[in-house]
Amino acid sequence: MEKQLYKSHPAMFRNNPLGFLLAIILIAAFGLGLLILLFWWLDVAQTTLTVTDKRTIFSKGILSRYTNEIFHSDVRNVQVWQTPFQRVFNIGNIGISSAGQSEIEIQVDGIPNPEKVRKIIDNYRLQEHSSFNF
Repeated sequence: MEKQLYKSHPAMFRNNPLGFLLAIILIAAFGLGLLILLFWWLDVAQTTLTVTDKRTIFSKGILSRYTNEIFHSDVRNVQVWQTPFQRVFNIGNIGISSAGQSEIEIQVDGIPNPEKVRKIIDNYRLQEHSSFNF
């Protein structure tokens, strides 16, 4: 039975506080800010990063759906990068690649607690590799 350890959507305000404030200001301009916030929220709400004890799953979409998953035993690289604003708000960008690909397969921007995600993946990746040793 697979156990879910982390599940999150990208942050809106914490990922782009200046853009969020600008959208709020633009509400007075014929409701343009509301339209911006609606499309932004839809984009964030349809993007999910889930980490279980066996794999990492990225999914995006409401009507049509895109899903990409990598088993922890196949993870070759986990990248975390943060802007100064993101560090203040404890969010960041994460990229994951597997041994079968030369490029990043899963990339999510604005995820809360990116270091926690990296540590979970690394912990289970190391457990998988140590279980192969006889």
